[in-house]
Amino acid sequence: MMREWLRDPLAHFLIAGAAIWGVLSLTGGEVDPEARTISLSREQQAGLALAFERTMGRAPTDAELDARVAQWVREEVLYREALRLGLDEGDPVVKRRLATKMDELASAQAELVQPSEEELRAWYRENASGYESGGIYVFEQAYFPTRDAALAARGEDRPRGQPISLPRNVSGMSDKEVGQLFGSEFAEGLSRLEASPEWQGPVESGYGWHLVRVSSRDDGEIPPFEDLREKVERDWRSRTIAARREAAFEVLREAYTVEVE
Repeated sequence: MMREWLRDPLAHFLIAGAAIWGVLSLTGGEVDPEARTISLSREQQAGLALAFERTMGRAPTDAELDARVAQWVREEVLYREALRLGLDEGDPVVKRRLATKMDELASAQAELVQPSEEELRAWYRENASGYESGGIYVFEQAYFPTRDAALAARGEDRPRGQPISLPRNVSGMSDKEVGQLFGSEFAEGLSRLEASPEWQGPVESGYGWHLVRVSSRDDGEIPPFEDLREKVERDWRSRTIAARREAAFEVLREAYTVEVE
């Protein structure tokens, strides 16, 4: 178990981050609130200038950069004094912010890595259903609180069902919209029904059971990878970042014993 963990690139990343943090703590870098010397490197000044440019759409003037430096120094002084007074202890905002920074540390590599074309295509094939468009339905539904009640009414020409805060008749609604209104369970059951003059079902939802008469359905289609490449890469990166954050947390979580009274 330990050997497999040490071979994981994520473990290397966490170990390296912990080592850097430890060295800074020992040598009196920015993380030491007791230090009375505040140093702003050229790299940090470049970072302030870059942040200004990203926000304003242009490079800062000398005066604007001086103002940013002054603001940075002010925040650093107040931050260290707050740590010296212990104001960070028991503060839920500080705790949440530090937890967020740990998440960002774990996902940093995924934000920078560039997936190959083969990786993206493979990921797209595995998640193709999420990019399906279309799936337009016209249907009528009757609601019943139990499955037995729905089955008993299925032979009727026009089952009445019971009142519910859902439309009886639906026209021109996409499968995504059906899922948002009726719930994903109902949308999945509806997708298995063919257009027919007969009442079908019952189809389950979070509300209960429904008899459904599908007048028409326009099956969706999955666009080719080339049409969605940029979106696929964004989705791949988002999912990869989330997965790495969760994996990093699980690695750290195993080192703790949690006792809930």
